[in-house]
Amino acid sequence: MRIVFPFFILLVGCTAPVPSLPFFGDGYRFSGDPCRRVGESAETVNYLDHTADLVGCPADMETLDDFVADTKAVEVFERDGYKVFSIPRGI
Repeated sequence: MRIVFPFFILLVGCTAPVPSLPFFGDGYRFSGDPCRRVGESAETVNYLDHTADLVGCPADMETLDDFVADTKAVEVFERDGYKVFSIPRGI
């Protein structure tokens, strides 16, 4: 006798991992962009600055080099597959 388990039972409650970074907004610089602003947390508090935006981008984003050059972004750390940048405001 063979016991068959339906696959859907194994997938119930499974979701994609959620990054621990406190993202907000729906894209940085434009709505729908893969980069997003990062808010305050114990990990980010030392990088927050009233003259710059803290922004997280997927580390494997194809246009990451262009984004860094266009925004004058400075990488401050990497976490959960995202590179976090400090980007001066007004650029």
